[in-house]
Amino acid sequence: MKYQCLMIDDDVTIAETTAEYFNIFDISTAYVTSYDEAVKFLEENQVSLLLLDINLGERSGFELCKQIRAQYDMPILFISARTSDDDVLTALNIGGDDYIKKPYTLNILLAKVKAILKRYERSAEAAMAVSAKAVSGGSFMQCRELFITQGIVLDTGKHKLIKNGEDVSLKAMEYKMLAYLLENRGRVVTKDEFLKNVWGDEFIGEGTLAVHIRHLREKIENDPNSPDIIKTVWGVGYIIEDGEAGQEV
Repeated sequence: MKYQCLMIDDDVTIAETTAEYFNIFDISTAYVTSYDEAVKFLEENQVSLLLLDINLGERSGFELCKQIRAQYDMPILFISARTSDDDVLTALNIGGDDYIKKPYTLNILLAKVKAILKRYERSAEAAMAVSAKAVSGGSFMQCRELFITQGIVLDTGKHKLIKNGEDVSLKAMEYKMLAYLLENRGRVVTKDEFLKNVWGDEFIGEGTLAVHIRHLREKIENDPNSPDIIKTVWGVGYIIEDGEAGQEV
């Protein structure tokens, strides 16, 4: 079956209540209460978004997140009563898209989930539009390879990065971020502009944006800690400097 959302929480009351509330507002949602149930459910069903608790009895939501990320590409929102900065950073660094602290308000959580689902639907539509432009002829984003730096190009037809002759997998949001930076090369893309034009989600914070930039740097930079391609303009945003970057191969 196909679900928009799966709630994974070992607290049956929280999981059931959240799922029921989402279903009332036409967000098709199921819930499971253990690590093993979550793995089995994802093998048998199609899910668009996960709400994942850190504490899953004897198993960890962090461990489950890493397993899911190795197999699926979907938004993962951690939900937890643990509020330390270390937990938040760990969740984001292993592939979580956001971190929501318990207790949460159901209507706010619903609004966040709707916004993220809408954003990912737009990403899928954008990918289809790019493919259509590649066939009919288009502008900047038609099917071609864009030179980023020596040995690295972005294939806009196949939505992938090619680094030193090897394909590098990009998540949908990573591709959009990199393509947007190339489209606007030579000027600073502010954080607010990223959130508005690329993410399209008012609920996403700057911390989540920074984590995604770092993941993108890890895929394209020789030294992610000292980036030469995606540069930070402190307090403002990010830039790929003008020059060779973005030229068609």
